[in-house]
Amino acid sequence: MTGAAGFICGYLVPELLEAGHDVVGVDNYSKYGPLQKSYDSHPRYRFVEGDAKDTALLSKLAGDCDQVVAAAAMIGGISYFHEFAYDLLAENERILASTFDAALSAFRAGTLERIVVVSSSMVYESTTVFPTPEGAQLTSPPPRSTYGFQKLASEFFARGAFEQFGMPYTIVRPFNCVGIGERRAARDSDTMSGNIKLALSHVVPDLALKTIKGQDPLHILGDGHQVRHYTYGGDLAHGIRLAMESRAAINNDFNLSTARSTTVLELAEAIWHVVNADRPLRTVSDPPFEHDVQMRVPDTSKARGVLGFEATTSLEAMLAEVIPWIQAEVVAGRI
Repeated sequence: MTGAAGFICGYLVPELLEAGHDVVGVDNYSKYGPLQKSYDSHPRYRFVEGDAKDTALLSKLAGDCDQVVAAAAMIGGISYFHEFAYDLLAENERILASTFDAALSAFRAGTLERIVVVSSSMVYESTTVFPTPEGAQLTSPPPRSTYGFQKLASEFFARGAFEQFGMPYTIVRPFNCVGIGERRAARDSDTMSGNIKLALSHVVPDLALKTIKGQDPLHILGDGHQVRHYTYGGDLAHGIRLAMESRAAINNDFNLSTARSTTVLELAEAIWHVVNADRPLRTVSDPPFEHDVQMRVPDTSKARGVLGFEATTSLEAMLAEVIPWIQAEVVAGRI
């Protein structure tokens, strides 16, 4: 598993271990710096500090594995898409090419069953079809952001490797992961949102941090009517594991998401009242970023029908876990 120290993998690794799988994780700690995980000493987990662009290292590790999970990537929120527009494309393509070269080597040697590509809902950045089914990434206009375009390219890597070499694949597309573990990234820069300086780029920790720090009125990007499907990291990890274990998921792709739509204003209201009880919420709209997609609503029926997957954790339950964690991180001075 590349990117093993990352946000989603922080949920996926323990999900796989609990299900009885052996996991080899690779990460160079480039996003958050060195981290300790609760499962580092697990007898079925081996962590290797290394760069996913090191094809020789990945080839050696993949030679003993039946699946490769391609999860490593530069990733951030909307502001990240602008600040690192070139790097998101170039660096992620280098990571991906190295990972696929290693996987193909193991596949040719007869040990690898498939590669699992952790893609993104951003492949649907330009769609006008809602709810958006799998396949819409092929019929919609291409993504406008370099990040969305690169994630679409990751899916074509999988399809190309199958067409040319016969290497099976599974593509999973997480939608708006929410959970604990997102800290200030090494390359994040401070930005001002109203009177609060931020270095977090995803909407849930961004709004939670501003609320915890007492911002009133609360600053949001755009008019707040953007629709998202906030999905718990543990649910996403469960869906990825089901896909990895399913023969029906071979050469297939899946939207992994809650079925519940939530506007940014509804999210802000929910966060506000966790922190401030019955105090009324006041908001101010800041100019949105260019790639702030207005609608991101997935069709979740395929994952339910093929994998038996449903994201069951409510937004309220997610916030009850995430907000206290952010409050503790603020007190500790880590964000």
